Amino acid sequence: MPTPSLAALPIRPLTPRDLSACADLSEDRGWPREEWKWGFLLTAGQGYGIDDPQGGLVAACVITEYGSPGQPELGAVGMVLVAERHARQGVGRRLMRHVVSGMGATPLTLHATANGRPLYEELGFKVTGRAEMVRGRFVPGGVESRVATRAANAEDLPAILRLDEEVFGADRTPLITRLPAFADQLRVAQEDGRLIGYTAAWPNMDTHVVGPLIARDTETAQALIASLAAHTDRPLRTDIDIRHEGLLAWAKEHGLASVAFNDVMTYGITELPGDWTRRFAPLTVAAG
Repeated sequence: MPTPSLAALPIRPLTPRDLSACADLSEDRGWPREEWKWGFLLTAGQGYGIDDPQGGLVAACVITEYGSPGQPELGAVGMVLVAERHARQGVGRRLMRHVVSGMGATPLTLHATANGRPLYEELGFKVTGRAEMVRGRFVPGGVESRVATRAANAEDLPAILRLDEEVFGADRTPLITRLPAFADQLRVAQEDGRLIGYTAAWPNMDTHVVGPLIARDTETAQALIASLAAHTDRPLRTDIDIRHEGLLAWAKEHGLASVAFNDVMTYGITELPGDWTRRFAPLTVAAG
């Protein structure tokens, strides 16, 4: 039987049963397998992939929708991967066109590497921001924070959801309600009994990824990161909006070093909704 051309291979929805194949695809491109993150994204969002007749996946991506069920206000595209043996043959372009077309008039966002940016620009995405990934073992010290933080509990969830929607600019309930099971830590900051910020630390390979990070101000964001660091022996990793220069400088003073930059891109809107001044880091760049 002749091998079908790449253009003839169907694009299909992915499910959690495809977890191993998605992790294999990550590994094929030199990424960590990240099975914990893949499992989360395939449950909270919708994956799309192309099967390789020889086994595994030719390509995959995930889109996470935010807003009312059936009427998304924003879609975040992530984990766009094409197997090395099929690279530079138009597969990624075809898969992305499928996703963009399927979302209709819904605005989209993604974090792009330098290699991926030309494809997304060709499809109509525009650079509207930039994030810096920092990583390292947090070194405590300096002036003691005045911000009170503690571990979140079930009673905090309604307030977390309200704050998150206000700051993010769209309802993320299906994603945020999965955080207690996905993350090793979920912490909140309070003032006079009122929630002024929250964050989580979730496991990814040998690190704890800090995200989402939503806070009233830089001091609150610092207190939340420090509180996470005090309860883990792993290095921390996070992607901070470069407009938050104070937090980036503070993180580097406390042991986190710059690793990479990603361009924040949007399609159908000129800027992301919500309040960027209180949105310091995404849950993951794959989901916004």
